[in-house]
Amino acid sequence: MKKKVAFVCVHNSCRSQIAEALAKKFGGEVLEVYSAGTKIKNGINQDAVRLMKEMYNIDMEKTQKPKLIEDIPPVDYLITMGCNVVCPILPYKYKSEDWGLEDPSGKNDEKFIKTIKEIESKVHKLIEEVEAI
Repeated sequence: MKKKVAFVCVHNSCRSQIAEALAKKFGGEVLEVYSAGTKIKNGINQDAVRLMKEMYNIDMEKTQKPKLIEDIPPVDYLITMGCNVVCPILPYKYKSEDWGLEDPSGKNDEKFIKTIKEIESKVHKLIEEVEAI
């Protein structure tokens, strides 16, 4: 049975959306993936959308949209992105972890790509951890 994981941050427009897309791409067999926030923006960060298309051929705007934490089910794993404020909390079964990632919004592509690669690395570690259960 797949483990449910939620990636949450305040706006659900950038880091949590990237994590959702990468976890679906690499861990779709073992993870049921969600992302959410407490105050959603109108859409996904356009730099994130562009770079995810270029790097992974993932069109996040076709498969994802900003969601509030009330809109997703209880999960097994809760991953916060590093909100620098009080991170959203929702019920989880096994583990909660903060990835402490800097928000690349408004920064150059180099910073964005660095954050995307960090998220990819952490997603692979999470998948390995879930597969080991």
